[in-house]
Amino acid sequence: MKFTVNRATFLKKLKDVQLAVSSRATIPILTGIKLIADSEGIKMTGSNSDISIETLLSVSDEKAGLTIEETGQIVLQPARFFSDIVNKLPDETFTVEVKDGVQTSITSASSAFVINGLDAVNYPHLPEIDTEQSFTLPVNLLKKIIKQTVIAVSTHESRPILTGIHFTISDGKLKAVATDSHRLSQRVIPIEGTESLSHDLVIPGKSLQELTRLLDDSLDEIEVAVAENQILFKTEDTYFYSRLLEGNYPDTNRLIPDNSSTQLTLDANVLLGAVERASLLSHEGKNNVVKLTVKDNSVEITGNSPEVGRVNEQVSFNDLNGENMEISFNPDYLKAALTTFGPVEITVKLISTLRPFVLVPSEDNDEFIQLITPIRTAS
Repeated sequence: MKFTVNRATFLKKLKDVQLAVSSRATIPILTGIKLIADSEGIKMTGSNSDISIETLLSVSDEKAGLTIEETGQIVLQPARFFSDIVNKLPDETFTVEVKDGVQTSITSASSAFVINGLDAVNYPHLPEIDTEQSFTLPVNLLKKIIKQTVIAVSTHESRPILTGIHFTISDGKLKAVATDSHRLSQRVIPIEGTESLSHDLVIPGKSLQELTRLLDDSLDEIEVAVAENQILFKTEDTYFYSRLLEGNYPDTNRLIPDNSSTQLTLDANVLLGAVERASLLSHEGKNNVVKLTVKDNSVEITGNSPEVGRVNEQVSFNDLNGENMEISFNPDYLKAALTTFGPVEITVKLISTLRPFVLVPSEDNDEFIQLITPIRTAS
């Protein structure tokens, strides 16, 4: 194998596939990057037990300045070492040549490296996924859905199914739900062209976070195809595979209350600012708790840490109706939830001191729901 390529263009593709490579891979060859040079261009693959990324640097890409003198394949490892070498090379272009089986030379201007590669035949095959039943999603919408729901994914492996986001597609709608049993985030959107499709799957939250890092804002759409235990996200030149989590996701519909006894409408950023200030004290104390009090047509946020001090803030609101209410909560959960809304008006629906409370946009309140379980405190 021998090719010469523009360093900056190659490096961008290399960093994309590197997202899937773990330095602690259980299969040693997966700590490396697989390179295949053929008539199409350079195909790069990175993988771990959860995700695999394959991308093509095409010979027709003018920026790549790619010349393939000899086809072939090699695995270079560790991936970070190879990436560091390419990053530090002195010239705009460099040449990779495999000699004597797996010995690989990397040359650029006056610099020359020789590193030991691995036989690419031993690299695990990527899953084959039928794209006949695929559907497309706008990239900016997919990234938004992930950002809005991944905050509620569990980080504890004791219930693996909760470390993923539950996606269901039916009746032309996509519903994404995540919960760690303390909070819940749900987003529902209509998707054209999925009326005949029905999917029920759980994608690891970590996989989806890596996907958002891979997706460039210049991309308009992404193709999605589902297999038995894998999902494929496909752009023009990049394939992103993720395993699916096995098991049944809990029925979250029953967690979302139908009614409320108190409704508070205000700007999300106003509440976020008040909670951030209150949490400055709560983080310093032993108990990370902040209290919201609705009383006599006023709204107050309180943080009280006996070891540190106390903060009280009157919160301005747009509308308030219902019963007086006092509810304590983890401020980090509420801050994360409020951040996903952006600068919009929201409605906070309170049921009782010990029942979960709900945040929804004042408009389109069926499409996006954040739910937070309160903390029981000694009165």
